[in-house]
Amino acid sequence: MGWHRELLIGFDLETTGTDPGEARIVTGAVIEVRAGEPMGRREWLADPGVEIPADAVAVHGITNERAAAGGSPADQVADAIADVLASYWRAGVPVVAYNAVFDLTLLSAELRRHGLPSLADRLGGTAPAPVIDPYTIDRWVDRYRRGKRNLEAVCTEYGIALGAAHDAGADALAAARLAFAIAERHPKIAALGAAELHHRQIEWYAAWAADFQAFLRRKKDADAVVDGAWPLREPAGERV
Repeated sequence: MGWHRELLIGFDLETTGTDPGEARIVTGAVIEVRAGEPMGRREWLADPGVEIPADAVAVHGITNERAAAGGSPADQVADAIADVLASYWRAGVPVVAYNAVFDLTLLSAELRRHGLPSLADRLGGTAPAPVIDPYTIDRWVDRYRRGKRNLEAVCTEYGIALGAAHDAGADALAAARLAFAIAERHPKIAALGAAELHHRQIEWYAAWAADFQAFLRRKKDADAVVDGAWPLREPAGERV
């Protein structure tokens, strides 16, 4: 039957910025999906406790006024999202996130910022797994395809209707549908168990990072460093 036809959990965050160590959660979504069809959802709006920059508002549409008026405290949102994700991982259910290293690193940074248990703490000391990242998988199985690899472009490649891009719920659902579509197109991906696929993605992401780092050092910056950790990066230190 394949892991992609079983329950998958789409996950996405919309945030105050693009640095996962510094940005704060604005909205989050966790969508239960089976064979590409949504079964249930949970969504959060946070008051991030800092100003949402205009360029971030332009992306996801959540204004400072809306977040302040209707958002829950940032620590409560981060805690709730982490608890929900951990409950699925404990049950062995894959969590799907497009460019997972961004969302999981950002969530982990928020947990540290607020003195909350880490994802590993909630999982008895083990790393969060299995994680399915369509971005990493697509880049590996179709590495010579030209063009962009953002969510919108890859959805177009696989015939997935994205809907409202940069809406956490829409993006989480699209990620889960992409995971399904990629596995349908590439039987070798469908044939892997979710746990094995998780470990393969660690290798694939590290290989991509090494190649990209080598490219940057040849062409642009002799000291360029591309972090190859996946599905989350350890923060350099406490950020407040």
